[in-house]
Amino acid sequence: MTRPVRPAPFRTFILKVANRCNIDCDYCFVFHSKDQAARRLPARMGLDVARAAARRIAEHATAHELRTVDVVLHGGEPLLAGLPHLAALLGAVRDGVPSETRIRFEVQTNGTLLSPAWLDLFEQHGVTVGVSLDGPPDANDRHRLTHTGRSSTAATVRGVELLRTRPHLFAGLLAVVDLANDPVEVHDYLAAFGPPVIDFGLPHATHDDPPYRSDPHVPEYGRWMSRVYDTWLDRPRFRHSVRMLEDIVALGSGVRGSVETLGLAPPTSVVIESDGSIEGVDTLRSVEEGASRLGLDVFRHSYDAALSHPKMSHRRYGVDGLHEKCRGCPLVTVCGGGYLPHRFSAAAGYRNPSVYCADLEYLIRHVQNSLRRHGWTPGAVPPREDPALERTK
Repeated sequence: MTRPVRPAPFRTFILKVANRCNIDCDYCFVFHSKDQAARRLPARMGLDVARAAARRIAEHATAHELRTVDVVLHGGEPLLAGLPHLAALLGAVRDGVPSETRIRFEVQTNGTLLSPAWLDLFEQHGVTVGVSLDGPPDANDRHRLTHTGRSSTAATVRGVELLRTRPHLFAGLLAVVDLANDPVEVHDYLAAFGPPVIDFGLPHATHDDPPYRSDPHVPEYGRWMSRVYDTWLDRPRFRHSVRMLEDIVALGSGVRGSVETLGLAPPTSVVIESDGSIEGVDTLRSVEEGASRLGLDVFRHSYDAALSHPKMSHRRYGVDGLHEKCRGCPLVTVCGGGYLPHRFSAAAGYRNPSVYCADLEYLIRHVQNSLRRHGWTPGAVPPREDPALERTK
């Protein structure tokens, strides 16, 4: 293995402002995974934590000469923190970071609690809003029900429609792939809301707890996303981006992607829990108890301490930290070995190909073959007339 490179500084700070949720998604990595720490953490982040987190952001931005940082309000359901309290948290973060560092705020919500008052607050602080919605009612309600087993779709749709009245605040929609849903129907339903971005995420799974497949020998998730890709290109009336697909195009052209689930660039996000503890990748809660914990907190430790933590070593070795199969794969610069939690097994830790390896290979080759039909070759910037490139403008 080569010598580790200097870790890239954090640029995205995910604040867990609420550790409760008003719906009960059965795939939630916070409340339905191997690690149940969130249930024992404070229900909402205190102002003392927000101020300390902001001081550490300022310290980190100064040390690494960061002109812009992203602060994401997350949960649970972040709006359960309450409007007055979240307003105070936003003010505390803004006051704690020097004016020469620009803050881009975003909130990720299930959308059920959005109201004009919330949008007024987000307008005041320049907070963009991402909403989780898996598709039409039958698709969304397969996993995203209330605690009493009722549909959450109508309330989410009301929130999205309200958000559409202020399109400059609309960050996009986030959907989890479910093989039981029709990919064309899901794509077109979500696209009809006019989001700037649709993010599709693969269900969190490991080699010890693999994802559902009707046939283990078929790359069903890759095929599902390939149909989304074809549909995305075939709908010129829609102008949204699909982040996973655009990253495959970008990474195959030698351009850095925008998400941590693909590519070899070191991740640049860090999580601050409601009690002030610092975590690297919170989705590792789906792997095993304590996988995401670093033993650090914003009161006693800098974010640089997290950068150099042994549990964060995957950020420093790039391709040399991957399984042998991945290191010899021609697609490794695009898939990056897959998302870290999806590589895990108790026997080999994270030294495995992704549990979605065959799916990623199928999807990447599908996208690249589509681009080749428009005259593109791997490593080159796609031609301007290519529809996939046009989508990224």
